[in-house]
Order: sequence, then structure tokens, then C-alpha cells
Amino acid sequence: EQARHALQCGVRNILLAPPSYFKNVSEDGLFGWFSAVFAALGPLARGVLLYNIPSVTMVPLPLALIGRLRAAFPGVVAGVKDSGGDWSYSEALLRAHGDLVILIGDERHLARSVRQGGQGAISGMANFVTSEIRAMAEDGRDDARVESFVLELLKYPVTPAVKVMVARKTGDERWLAVRPPLEPIASQGRQQLAAAYDRLFATEPA
Repeated sequence: EQARHALQCGVRNILLAPPSYFKNVSEDGLFGWFSAVFAALGPLARGVLLYNIPSVTMVPLPLALIGRLRAAFPGVVAGVKDSGGDWSYSEALLRAHGDLVILIGDERHLARSVRQGGQGAISGMANFVTSEIRAMAEDGRDDARVESFVLELLKYPVTPAVKVMVARKTGDERWLAVRPPLEPIASQGRQQLAAAYDRLFATEPA
């Protein structure tokens, strides 16, 4: 219902992850689920970005499934957001479906994916290192500082960690708030993130 309403209102794209409430589901089962969603959208179905984020859903998005959905529902799948963090998967995705919009969620792989035909990113770090991520997304330019800071973020739950950095950039501590079941990062963690950021971004990229 939310997707239908959004598309009726003129939203260009919807981000659609596989269902996360069952694990170890088959490719056929996933095909059936996505097919049911597309069928429910009917003539509104368009601009779907399939979302591969197995660290959250525990359900990876098989490359063959993407091909099956494209064949069965021409023009519905516009692209894939790949937040799997597995470069071998990302590379295979670009080879198999490079005519789609491929957006990388793991900034460590962003520049490399752009050089191989990727379209850019949906990036948490773009909220606080905007120009650096833009250079990676537009020019395929490596930035070791960004790639190193991803490792610092991954020491914590990612969403609260990103919000720590946004709060620091904006000076607005309301950004530190998160909704349950997430918890805000403690003061020591915030200080460690800030120190790592200052150390890495004190210099221009090599």
C-alpha cells in the first residue's frame, strides 16, 4: 500500500528489499514474493530498485533472481542498491546487469564500481563528507580516507554512528537520537569516532 501510494504521488523510484522475516528461503520463493508485490502494484509498477543488504535482512539477493524478475516484468526493475559489502558480488552484478542503475552502499567499493560502470551510491557517509563521496561517485576517484573511515564506522552500529557524525558536522545534537531497538552511541564512542575522523581528514587525499 505504501509503495502504491508513493508511485501514485509521482515518486520516481522505490527501494525494495527481500522479506526478512524468513531465512534460508529459496530463489523460487523470493521470485514469488517479488512477483506478488509487482502484481499488486499493477500498472503503477516501475522504477523499482532492488535492495541487497544481507547484513540486515539475512537474505541475499541472487543475481539469477534479478535476471528472472527483469524477464518476467520488463521495465519494472530500474536498478539495484548493493550494500552487501562483497566486492566479488558487486563485480558480478555489474557484469550481469550493468545496463541497470547500480548503486553501491559500501563506500569502500564505490570508486571501483563507478570505474566499472556503476552509477553511484546511496551513501550514509555522504551526509557528512559530501564532496568526497561526490568525487568518488562522479569521477571514480579513490579516497583512502573515506575507505578507512568506513572501518571506523563499522566498529559501531552503523546508523547511530553516521548520526554521530552528522550531529558533529551540524552542531545539532538532536541528530544523536535513534529509535528503539537502536541505541545511541556512548560519549566514549563518539569521541573515538571524532578523533578518527580528524586524523584521517586532516590531510588531502593522496
